[in-house]
Amino acid sequence: MQERWLSVQEIAAHLGDNGDTVCKWIERKRMPAHKDGRLWKFLASEVDQWVKGGFAARDAGRVPDVPTKESKPRTT
Repeated sequence: MQERWLSVQEIAAHLGDNGDTVCKWIERKRMPAHKDGRLWKFLASEVDQWVKGGFAARDAGRVPDVPTKESKPRTT
């Protein structure tokens, strides 16, 4: 049996959150989502794997263990 695609509201309910948070996670944390016209669609199995992998808690724009400009030692 093929998995059913879920809407923003359905995946939000699945996660126990709201639709606004889901939309922010798509943009900021690269939540797995597929665009169908103007609508976002989700597979619960992909989202569950993303959450279990800890990606919901990470900053998607930051690469771990890479020194930033501010953390480099100064040379004079």
